[in-house]
Amino acid sequence: MELLVSLGIGLMTAVGVYLMLRRRTFPVVLGLAMLSYAVNTFIFASGRLISGAPPVLMKDVTTYTDPLPQALVLTAIVISFGMTAVVVLLSLGAFLSAETDAIDIEKPDAREGAAAADRAG
Repeated sequence: MELLVSLGIGLMTAVGVYLMLRRRTFPVVLGLAMLSYAVNTFIFASGRLISGAPPVLMKDVTTYTDPLPQALVLTAIVISFGMTAVVVLLSLGAFLSAETDAIDIEKPDAREGAAAADRAG
């Protein structure tokens, strides 16, 4: 079970890093979300992978799961959702101002554009 979860975390991390290195904003946002999923799964798995065990100590219970990683993951889900919303709004604003979703496009100065238009016309 631990091997499967470890492979899943590694795959999500690799896909997230690959998407973060793309030149368009939409894959970067997806890569950021994929990295947050990988981190959340890692934190959740750190609380022991035991199915059917209660998260708190009770009478006559010998195995239990740690409730702290579960609380941390719930908090991280909310934070990553808010962060994703902010990044989507930033990328939408950049798309509307530059009229492209490419990350490395530089907008020319107004003076350079006017000088180029004077030379052409």
